[in-house]
Amino acid sequence: MNKTIVSAMAAAMIASATPFATEAQDHMTPETLLTMARVGTYSLSPDGTKAVYGVSFPSIKENKAQTDLFVVSMDGKERTRLTDTPYNEGDPHWIDGGKRIAFMSSKTGSMQLWSMAADGTDLKQLTDVDGGIEGYLFSPDETQILYIHSFKSNKTAGDIYSDLPKATGRIITNLMYKHWDEWVTTTPHTYIATLGNTPVKEGKDILEGEPYECPMRPFSGVEDLSWSPDGKQIAYACRKKVGKEYALSTNSDIYIYDITSGKTRNISEGMMGYDTHPKFSNDGKQIAWISMEHDGYESDLKRLFVMDLKTGKKEWVNPTLDLNVDAFQWSADNKRIYFVACKQAETQLWYITLKNKKITQMTDGQWDYTGFEIQNGKMLAGRQSVEVPTDLYNVNIKNGKATQITFENKAVLDKLAPISCQKRWIETTNGEKMLVWVILPPHFDPNKQYPSILYCQGGPQDPVSQFWSFRWNFRIMAEQGYVVIAPNRHGVPSFGQKWNAQISGDYGGQNMKDYMKAADELKKEPWIAKDKMGCVGASYGGFSVYWLAGHHEDRFACFIAHAGIFNMEAQYLETEEMWFANWDMGGAYWDKNNEVAQRTFATSPHKFVQNWDKPILIIHGELDFRILASQGMMAFDAAQLRGIPSEMLIFPDENHWILQPQNAVLWQRTFFGWLDRWLKK
Repeated sequence: MNKTIVSAMAAAMIASATPFATEAQDHMTPETLLTMARVGTYSLSPDGTKAVYGVSFPSIKENKAQTDLFVVSMDGKERTRLTDTPYNEGDPHWIDGGKRIAFMSSKTGSMQLWSMAADGTDLKQLTDVDGGIEGYLFSPDETQILYIHSFKSNKTAGDIYSDLPKATGRIITNLMYKHWDEWVTTTPHTYIATLGNTPVKEGKDILEGEPYECPMRPFSGVEDLSWSPDGKQIAYACRKKVGKEYALSTNSDIYIYDITSGKTRNISEGMMGYDTHPKFSNDGKQIAWISMEHDGYESDLKRLFVMDLKTGKKEWVNPTLDLNVDAFQWSADNKRIYFVACKQAETQLWYITLKNKKITQMTDGQWDYTGFEIQNGKMLAGRQSVEVPTDLYNVNIKNGKATQITFENKAVLDKLAPISCQKRWIETTNGEKMLVWVILPPHFDPNKQYPSILYCQGGPQDPVSQFWSFRWNFRIMAEQGYVVIAPNRHGVPSFGQKWNAQISGDYGGQNMKDYMKAADELKKEPWIAKDKMGCVGASYGGFSVYWLAGHHEDRFACFIAHAGIFNMEAQYLETEEMWFANWDMGGAYWDKNNEVAQRTFATSPHKFVQNWDKPILIIHGELDFRILASQGMMAFDAAQLRGIPSEMLIFPDENHWILQPQNAVLWQRTFFGWLDRWLKK
């Protein structure tokens, strides 16, 4: 599906949609947003001249997305579609010196590894693993692969009692029986296999007999695996814990598996937090990884460590950078490590020179780089902002200058009136400076007054950066005629670890004062309608909405809480990753001698429902096992019993996110319908 077709599809959806369609459309609607092309994973050819990448095309009518592969030259002049099938193709990677492309495809009914010639011809199936695979990584000589496969690890009632094959009950004996959006019945492992003339059906499990996840759920993938340059060793990240121990700890380690002997050694033993993303240097003499210091703290500072594999000496190489290190890659000569880091809510490309530990910021601007790849001195990177979704860029590795090479949504974006995203610094109540994004509607007129939305961030420790979201999208909020106020309140990264860590144990404290201060400061603007400000947020942002509803002192005219924590005591026992609850809440509510925990639970939003006085919309998914739907139901019932104008949108088949296209449209229509009802009258 080319860009013209995508634009036509979007136009058709817009024309038939209500209540957002207009005759002459120059603003974004939910249908526009949710039919935009989505750039996925990408790979740079070995000679640095071409990029292969996936693009997902959502269909509201079919209630699903279709993913296909494209190739574009690094000057952006030549773009070719490689696949156009009823199946999903993605996760491409160049092999055979750039003559072929490996990729994942659902052609046989499960995701398997395939390859094709660089022009899209000569398809070959490389794996035929029962149940499919979830990721892959070629050995340096491309004779072997690592692949990820999940096997059944927990018995069902039918397994235990053969005469009850239709029984659906689950017999549970330990914690971590659920995680994010699934009942834990399988465990991912990493397998090694030799490629041959026929598809691989079964490989060697490098964690054979071990009950641990590798990669770790729910978000880890092949970035937690690495081949040594000689192809004789595999590094992997793993948290070797199960049940209650798993639920209480974030202590993962970096292991090296020797392929010949089958032996494994732990190279990060004694490092107590998350250790992830191992990568061998190109000469095989060193290995780097990302490490957090403290056990149980999932939002700790992400530090870059390097180990000399001969001596075993390991070093934190970037202690002068008080920012999280994310995706990284060794330079060809092993003298530098390039990485991504978010600074003051803008995510940029950086590198560190290992000899003198000098850290250099390569790029600068009001955007987020989402990742990158380097080949033959060329850099390919993904970039997005509040104003535009992800596209690919050719970044000059010497000076950081970026040239856009894909324009997957140009036909749609060109029809939209521009918006403006302003950066403001506001003094907080404790005398510090807080960055607040202020997004202005198209055709903004400072002589008019506009309704506004205060956005409350989730996480809680995620930056309010220049991200583009297909649900919590600042541009579509502004496009509906709202001024969007998005504070980087205390408790978000990119402003130093002290600012980031402040929120733990202080859920109802300083960050709530930050939100109210941001609201008060923006209301001083003549173009903000003082009595038409809404307050919205999801997850911890949903908690924030519930909390502010009981404390806002008439600052807000209405509220929307998605997947929010309403009752902290219930949340402590309903959630699954107990390390998160213990660190952020301070401990269990029954520990009466724990001052931090007692303060946390004393500020639970459900204890202030008597102060609720403004309309509230509550949204939740019943497959959300991080924050159970019962939290939303309790909040809705409380509002109803108190006579507060309220509405609940509940999704029986969605999780912490809303993933199905038609549900996503329903979410947006309900969201803006509620805001318009209370802020535009």
